[in-house]
Amino acid sequence: MAGLGDIVQKAFYLGVGLATAAGEQAGEKLSSIGVQAQKLTDEMVAKGEITTEEARKLVDEMIKSAQQQNLNQAQTPTSDRPQKTNEPRRIEIVTDSEPAATSTESPEHISQMRKQVEALQEELKRMKNS
Repeated sequence: MAGLGDIVQKAFYLGVGLATAAGEQAGEKLSSIGVQAQKLTDEMVAKGEITTEEARKLVDEMIKSAQQQNLNQAQTPTSDRPQKTNEPRRIEIVTDSEPAATSTESPEHISQMRKQVEALQEELKRMKNS
C-alpha cells in the first residue's frame, strides 16, 4: 500500500502537470490568433485598405483582446464553483443550550419557535437586499 507521502507527491505532480498543459494550450491559442490576425492585416495592406502602421496597431489590439478574453474566462466562476468575493465568508457557531424538542412540546412553545423562524427569515431577506 502506498504511503500518504507518495499520494501527496503524486497529487502535487498531477497539479503541476495540469497547470503546465493548460499554459501550453493557452499559448498555442494566442499564437494561432496572432498568426491569423497577421494574415488578415497583410491582406488588407496588400489591397491598400490600411497602412502598415495601422495594420501593426490592429494586430496588437487583436492580441490584447484575445489575452483579455482568455484572462476573463479564467477568472469567471463556473456554476459548479461558488463565486468568490473580497470579503471572507462569515461563519457563526451556534451551540444548543436547550435540550432537543420532543413530541410532547406545548403548542405555545411551538408557536414561539415558528415566530422565531419567521423573524430570522425576515432578517435574512433584509440582509440579502442590502
